[in-house]
Amino acid sequence: MEILKYMIGGAAAGAAAAYFLGYDYLFSGISKTYLKGKSGAYIDDGDLFPGNPVITVTPKLWEKAPEYNKTDLPDHLADNLKKSKTAAFIVVRNGKILHEQYWAGYNQLSQTNSFSMAKAVTVMLLGKALEEGLIRSIDEKVSEFYPALNEKKYGNEITLRNLAQMEAGLDWDEDYNNPFLPNAKAYYGKSLVKAVFSRRFKEKPGTRFEYQSGSTQLLGFAVRKALGKPLASYLSEKFWISLGMEQNAKWSTDDSGMEKAYCCIHSNARDFAKLGQLFLDNGKVGNDQILNSAFIEQMRTPTEKSEGIYGLGLWINYDNPVKHYYFLGLQGQYIIIVPEYDMVIVRTGSYLNNPKNDKGRPDQVKFLVNETVQFFQ
Repeated sequence: MEILKYMIGGAAAGAAAAYFLGYDYLFSGISKTYLKGKSGAYIDDGDLFPGNPVITVTPKLWEKAPEYNKTDLPDHLADNLKKSKTAAFIVVRNGKILHEQYWAGYNQLSQTNSFSMAKAVTVMLLGKALEEGLIRSIDEKVSEFYPALNEKKYGNEITLRNLAQMEAGLDWDEDYNNPFLPNAKAYYGKSLVKAVFSRRFKEKPGTRFEYQSGSTQLLGFAVRKALGKPLASYLSEKFWISLGMEQNAKWSTDDSGMEKAYCCIHSNARDFAKLGQLFLDNGKVGNDQILNSAFIEQMRTPTEKSEGIYGLGLWINYDNPVKHYYFLGLQGQYIIIVPEYDMVIVRTGSYLNNPKNDKGRPDQVKFLVNETVQFFQ
């Protein structure tokens, strides 16, 4: 009994210390991962978090190409997709679905986590807010929306552009494995305000490129303040409805209803493909220009400080003979746009050991682009 008493007392003391030190989110993380047999975030965890709906009104199904699913993928491509635990793989060419395949029980209706593909969506919302005059300029200071930032070193210098380009200078270690670092606090914690606004700026904004989820979350706060409404509502009004998405989606939030702007739009692969088609069509849906083409061009133009790999929310590979740019999320969530071949490639799944090259680009993206183009051209 004495041992049990000490064990209970030790556990209680540990819990109290965690709360006192601001690590109470660890209990939420443990309950949502290890107690469910998972080692971390996963693509089916949408129901574990609160969220705001992203509504569609008049769904429009994709048109299928005459060659739709008439040819099996070559073995080496199919093996790569299967071994990397792919859930969905879609190829769209000339605005029609050419190939569509699912694994491990997933199907056309399966909604999975976008992870960081949401970063590009948040930048799209910024672009639309600029277009509608809700935000004056992409170079507007973030402190115009949150004056408290003026009290931080460099806080009065950071702009919306700095955030979109990942040049914020924020003290944010983009580590997905260490539970004591800010990504875990933002993902599993109750308050994104506490997770983000507690961070300092370690250097002058605009100094260098550093990919940080906290930067996009801060951008999301500013955009939502300008909108005066949830990001999910604006996404629905300006894009989900206009694109005729096939399903309603869900954008995970903290306990106060603030969207995880850096992450976590739960949707299906077909609707993710429509986001890619919008970029392929330079912001148009039919005759309607729903996102300014000049802003889209900014998004897919590589910045100097990223040395060619990043624009505004989008990853870029114009070094490859088949040039492409893409939305990118953890564990291999991709919406890849290949303009030369009028093609969109979507891959979702759970690639836990996704190798990257020395510039931070996933090897699989380049492989999928080159192999898919070669097979379907």
